[in-house]
Amino acid sequence: MNQILIIGAGIGGLSTAIRLAAAGQRVTIYEKNPQVGGKMGQIVADGFRWDIGPSVITMRHVFEELFASAERRLEDYLTLEPVDPLTRYFYPNSTILDATHNTEKMAAQIRQIAPQDVAGYEKYLRYAEQIHRITGPVFIYDRPPTWRSFLRVPFPDWFKIDGLRTMQQAIENHVQSPELRQLLGRFATYVGGSPYLAPATLNVIAHVELSGGVWYPRGGIYAIAQAMARLAEELGVTIHANCGVQEICVDNGRFSHLILENGETVQGTAVVSNLDFTTTWQHLLKNFHAKARSNKSLTIDNLLFTINHSPDPSCSGFILLLGINRQFPELAHHNILFSPDYPAEFEAIFEQGQPPANPTIYIAITSKTDPEHAPEGGENWFVLVNAPPLDGRFDWHTNQQNYRDLILQKIADFGFDVRAHIVTEQILTPHDLAEGSSAWQGALYGASPNSRWAAFKRPHNRDKQIEGLYFV
Repeated sequence: MNQILIIGAGIGGLSTAIRLAAAGQRVTIYEKNPQVGGKMGQIVADGFRWDIGPSVITMRHVFEELFASAERRLEDYLTLEPVDPLTRYFYPNSTILDATHNTEKMAAQIRQIAPQDVAGYEKYLRYAEQIHRITGPVFIYDRPPTWRSFLRVPFPDWFKIDGLRTMQQAIENHVQSPELRQLLGRFATYVGGSPYLAPATLNVIAHVELSGGVWYPRGGIYAIAQAMARLAEELGVTIHANCGVQEICVDNGRFSHLILENGETVQGTAVVSNLDFTTTWQHLLKNFHAKARSNKSLTIDNLLFTINHSPDPSCSGFILLLGINRQFPELAHHNILFSPDYPAEFEAIFEQGQPPANPTIYIAITSKTDPEHAPEGGENWFVLVNAPPLDGRFDWHTNQQNYRDLILQKIADFGFDVRAHIVTEQILTPHDLAEGSSAWQGALYGASPNSRWAAFKRPHNRDKQIEGLYFV
């Protein structure tokens, strides 16, 4: 039986462990943090509980298929409930729109704010569904795409993928109202990108949410990580928490062993890294770099390209965890307060390396669905603003308090002044996100999707240079 070592007990690491263990492999996970979940974490303080990391769950069938691969039923581990409205959108002009996967209800709302766009919105949904139908088997549910996999797409469907326009160009071709254009463009941020730069193919994300719906696991998003860890351990997976990995060791071009941060050496048949690809190469393979440079018998051209030409990172995030001693019935479980200048927001993030002065603000309040996540009469606010990845152009250590104050003022401008009602709070900057999950430059979503070629630049799961090294 093979001994497979996995670095990181995030969702990707746990999923990999489940599938390998279900296939009869012996699996051990090494996690540097005290809890599993990676970016999908939780914080509990002063009677409040917050999920940190992902907060919108779609594609329920992916979780069902994962548990089924181990001959288990998802519902025996998790209770997933539909969320409606999917998101409540607030606009600077006082317009409010409740996004829903019910097309009739959605059309009725659009008819109130932009009657000329009802047909265009419905056409857009069909367009996004078409992209999903074409790309699903080849790209979404398969290994990272290559030019060879692209050739598996029937020729008549090549241009229907819409990879040459930007998301925003495609959206503007379907709807005219600024409100709908902003709503549909927001889905670029689900993969850390800009709708003005990311390829129109990513409009598929809108189909997944607006047609498929949003789910919430009873107990909180972190319940997903707990359920997956429970299943993994039932299958015989060993999870070592508080146990970081210092180095991946290579011998004659093949994975040999791990050196843990406590100095222990662990042998294995193969290693799977659930860390960001660039983080793995730059921090866990330093000695391999040195040997590659000094030993001409090793092929280092691809190695040097990997190190020096890593793809641009996606956006990071600035997070406020607020414990509020009152309730706001006007807010839903998921809320968006839109920026008055959407193009300027993304320009600040991706071109200027600065947090936007007029950001779009996301507020998740799980106590709307799980009242025990806040003391009686209170609410737990998870406030997220997209931020630039760490590149030295903005000093978060000096400016985080000022930016916190700006965000709270922007929220107050929408009529939700919570400043006098905050009884506990925590601030998480891109530095905290980088430290907590080994996210490269604090990027929440790995490599940036802001290029029509981005999908084809994704690293492969099997490393081409080191036998026995894999990436989630």
